[in-house]
Amino acid sequence: MSERVVPLIMCGGAGTRLWPASREGRPKQFLPLFGPRSTFQDTLKRVSDPELFERPIVVTNAAYRFMVLEQLAEIGLEAAILLEPARRDSGPAIAAGAAFARMRDSEAVVLALAADHVVRDTEAFVAACRQGLAAANGGRIVTFGVRPQRPATEYGYINPGAAIAGEVREVTTFVEKPDPQTAAGYLDAGYLWNSGNFMFRAAVLLEEYRNVDPDSVAAVTAAVSGAGRDLGFIILDPEAFSKARAISIDYAVMEKTTHAAVVPVDCGWSDVGSWHAVWELSEKDGQGNAAQGIAVFEDSRNCNVATDKALVALEGVDDLVVVATQDAVLVSRQKDANGLKRLVTKLKRLAPQVTDEHLRVHRPWGAYQSIDRGERHQVKRITVKAGDRLSLQKHHHRSEHWIVVRGTARVTVDDLVKIVHENESIYIPIGAVHRLENPGKIPLELIEVQTGSYLGDDDIVRIEDDYRRN
Repeated sequence: MSERVVPLIMCGGAGTRLWPASREGRPKQFLPLFGPRSTFQDTLKRVSDPELFERPIVVTNAAYRFMVLEQLAEIGLEAAILLEPARRDSGPAIAAGAAFARMRDSEAVVLALAADHVVRDTEAFVAACRQGLAAANGGRIVTFGVRPQRPATEYGYINPGAAIAGEVREVTTFVEKPDPQTAAGYLDAGYLWNSGNFMFRAAVLLEEYRNVDPDSVAAVTAAVSGAGRDLGFIILDPEAFSKARAISIDYAVMEKTTHAAVVPVDCGWSDVGSWHAVWELSEKDGQGNAAQGIAVFEDSRNCNVATDKALVALEGVDDLVVVATQDAVLVSRQKDANGLKRLVTKLKRLAPQVTDEHLRVHRPWGAYQSIDRGERHQVKRITVKAGDRLSLQKHHHRSEHWIVVRGTARVTVDDLVKIVHENESIYIPIGAVHRLENPGKIPLELIEVQTGSYLGDDDIVRIEDDYRRN
């Protein structure tokens, strides 16, 4: 019987429902939506008590691996990081985490959590985990059912059945997202919101999954046993993992197993699945308006504003969402999450750049932001973390001019190695082999001016790279 739980944090989703703040290149789980920490970091902190929780496992997309590592370091925690070679939804991802946990401990109990949910009452959540542990040790696959605060149509529901022990109940049925009238009936009947978070013995979950889809479980377990390691990451075998069927854990296991149980919980939970959900969780003024960033409201009610830098002023409008980033502005109705989904689908076709990347692009060594771009020039602001460096590289079509505005740079240009201080600059000719390093103790900031016939990021020939990118 396990006395502690292995947190399994699912962190590979794209999170476009909070566009334009959340994008493919930096989705919502990595954004500080409600304070200084991201929801991913808050999730990790929530399961960091060593008396109850083991060292966590994080399953993420390979594109997010360095963001995961950076955000772990910011809060002083460590984790085993499993990289999915392809997205296969939550079923194969959770199965991979379970198989990895079982390799370390045949009796492991796993707590599978989404990285982008909000929990306001950690104490209540942990208490529910303690109740779930007893049921999971007994062979149950436990889900956490949130006592509903309203007849929500954006969540699935659980109909709890007979008591098992304490607050733990059998699951009679899982039901899909209802219409408003049906949702109201579910509240009266004592149904619970399905939070999409689960606790189970790894061996039990895999056996139940195997009963309905043995080929996918075989593929996932082969991907785990054949995983490689690189820079501390665990890379699931691509060929094996690609054979697993893409499916959610709800459809793959939870709706079919006879071992399902539910722990009812009041913990201030939300999946933050829309800007309306962000508004519900935010502090508001006397007219129901919420703002992240600088906003002014006049004769406006129940509006939600999120802005990076620009001041947003609203007059004479109600029930609007306004989200302003440096390269995109969203104006939307508060309660039409499906409308935003349709809009993002259209944008992916018409303007994919605004759904894929922010102007500020994060890299393992730091970040860069495009400031200006013309036909034959581009200006970027580059930040390099202390002690980090870019790849040794060259370009076939552009030259670069670097001006240091903060910190100290060590620059390699062919056979020259030079220290460049604040207010100094250096020129990188076309074709020169070069590297930028930060040897100092503070972030290095510089302005990069590119000129040439082609300025795309694919005009980078990496000769050496600390992060083993192509």
